[in-house]
Amino acid sequence: MAALCVILAAACGYDYRDNRIPNCLVLLAAVLGMGWQAWDGGVLGALAFWGQAALVMALLYPFFKIGGLGAGDVKLLGAAAGYLPFGKVLIFLFCSLLIAAMISFVKMCRKGIFRQRVQYLSLYLKDVMRTGKWKLYQADSPGTKPGGVRLSGPILLSMLLYLGGVY
Repeated sequence: MAALCVILAAACGYDYRDNRIPNCLVLLAAVLGMGWQAWDGGVLGALAFWGQAALVMALLYPFFKIGGLGAGDVKLLGAAAGYLPFGKVLIFLFCSLLIAAMISFVKMCRKGIFRQRVQYLSLYLKDVMRTGKWKLYQADSPGTKPGGVRLSGPILLSMLLYLGGVY
């Protein structure tokens, strides 16, 4: 788990500096996690790692597809989830996304755009329900620069909360 925290910290550095998480870091986290689970539980441990990682990535894929999450965020969440006991995976995912939501809320309030963002989300969801088709989020606002929350930090914080016994 210490190696995962080091990798997550490095992912934060790259994510906040370059706005991307290198695939080699995600792959390193995945290989170490699979090895660790295999050491503990043999072939079943390795399969459990990949199953948990795939579950998290499958749950997040729709958000990636509409542009709400980056591919690196989805892969990093999946790799990190593979380290946890199965019963903690969804709590880890929830905590990571909750931390990201709190950061996003603070950012929107500080910029004075909370009401505007909630109105846009409401119109977006109404349009999806009316047409029955998903589209890229913020695709109709060409001058808007995406200002989302980078998830590497919330992933690291959620993992530290797990290691600290909070959940």
